[in-house]
Amino acid sequence: MASSSAVGKLSREEFRRQKDLDAARKAGTAPAELDPEGRPINPHIPQYISQAPWYLDSGKPSLDHQRKTDEPAPVSDIGKWYDRGKKAGPAATKFRKGACENCGAMTHKRLDCLERPRKKGAKYTGRDIQADDISQDIAQGYDAKRDRWNGYDSAQHKRIYDEYAAVEAARQKMREEEIDKQTTTDLAAVRKVAKAGKGEGGEDGDADFGSSDEEDGDEEKYADAADAVGQKLDTKTRITVRNLRIREDTAKYLVNLDPESAYYDPKTRSMRDPPMRDVPAEDAKFAGDNFFRFSGESSNVQRLQLFAWQSAARGNDVHLNANPTQGEILHKQYRERKEEMRDTQKVGILAKYGGEEYLEKAPKELLQGQTEDYVEYSRTGQVIKGREKAKARSKYLEDAFINNHSAVWGSWYDPSSGQWGFACCHSVLHASYCAGLAGIEATKASSAQNLLTSASYDAPASSAAAPNKSLVDAHQEKLEKGERGGKGRDRDEKFGSAKWKLGEGDVQLDQERLVEAMKEERKRKSRADDEGGEEWGKKKKYNSSLAGGMDKHEVTEEELEAYRRTRAAGTEDPMFNYQDADFV
Repeated sequence: MASSSAVGKLSREEFRRQKDLDAARKAGTAPAELDPEGRPINPHIPQYISQAPWYLDSGKPSLDHQRKTDEPAPVSDIGKWYDRGKKAGPAATKFRKGACENCGAMTHKRLDCLERPRKKGAKYTGRDIQADDISQDIAQGYDAKRDRWNGYDSAQHKRIYDEYAAVEAARQKMREEEIDKQTTTDLAAVRKVAKAGKGEGGEDGDADFGSSDEEDGDEEKYADAADAVGQKLDTKTRITVRNLRIREDTAKYLVNLDPESAYYDPKTRSMRDPPMRDVPAEDAKFAGDNFFRFSGESSNVQRLQLFAWQSAARGNDVHLNANPTQGEILHKQYRERKEEMRDTQKVGILAKYGGEEYLEKAPKELLQGQTEDYVEYSRTGQVIKGREKAKARSKYLEDAFINNHSAVWGSWYDPSSGQWGFACCHSVLHASYCAGLAGIEATKASSAQNLLTSASYDAPASSAAAPNKSLVDAHQEKLEKGERGGKGRDRDEKFGSAKWKLGEGDVQLDQERLVEAMKEERKRKSRADDEGGEEWGKKKKYNSSLAGGMDKHEVTEEELEAYRRTRAAGTEDPMFNYQDADFV
């Protein structure tokens, strides 16, 4: 399709019809497209060939931009060149209107003047007016434009050669005068001084004076290399030792020799990640190829390329490589129009709903900059001097003390009951009134641990008054009377009779009694299940074993262990009562 690049955005229907027409032309069912001269255009020619660039676009389908023009370009003589430094006749004596304000020449303006800027130009002083420059138009061909020696004056090379020859002659004369100053009659000493410059290889030179060209050449070579970087000159032997050149730029794969650091691709010589991760990218010698890829104007080029792709997808004729100037201008217009629409929309919303005063922000220097507030802290984190920065607060209500409490709910945890409460009074009731230290003492006194301890201390005094005793009190009373065996006495001597409790300390169990106790415990549980579980528990009194019945007996360590084992197996193991029907 030899369409022009000047065609604007097509509608969807027009674009579809254009595609159908191109397909028909390629299939041969529709006539081919004709150029302005009546020649048919091959529909199979790709678009990038048939489409004319923007600087040769005529607005009509044509392939003239691919054809060579018949008109030969004017080419000047190969020896013709600009007359540099020549002026057109004598200079004027009076300033002329339209001339350069700085030098007074008519061939250029003040912005293009190459003369030194004057404090007062020729327009105001009328003095030292320069002559007009010679303006020449030399048409160059293809080869003349690419000839690096085009316009070179061969006489300039002769001047440079003569300058170097004069310097060489002056150096040779200085060397001869230095040898002539040796006021010694010893011929061997003169020869030694003469050979010091040319060394052992100067056999072709004069052995008496040593003022040959080779000697001077070696002398100048040593003198030039004396202060060079990477060379070592010995003044006695006149031998130069050339070291390896100093590498000013370290190779990127030598910045960090750790094999676990950034990967270096030897084929493309690229290292995308930074080799030193703990060094900021701005301070590092080499921060990785990705740092340079996303720095400078590379991001702008990427945004321009994305704009060109999106515009081409919407039907616009934008190509970044074929016409970068057009793409840059369109992208600039798009950004300006986008900013205008955004500002218009913002002004309209503010005019309709208001609230412009809430959009004002504090200066960036105050939000993220430094401050003059001095705060000094101790080792424990407390503020010693200055003002402490306010802590961030949540949207919920904080530090709200109710019912005369001095601490919030949840500031204290009771490990015995597993409940949260107030730290000021150790109360676990949320709506309770604060009792202070009295509440803390009452909570400690009512704890289970404290009640058991106090009961063990009060057991001897209240044994006669209380007819119904608990198992723990009865057992403690029995221990105090000395009814226990040798193991009990040893345990009393070790832990104390008042502090020892059933099931504590180093317990030694009798295995035969433990087996019998396990059987009795299972029988007791099965009997309880047969009699109705809950109803049997209601019928039985709390201290029925101590009430004087037939089942009154002392609880032993074996019975307590049997109770623990049967209870743990039945309550904590969900597969305890599982039986497989295949193995029953």
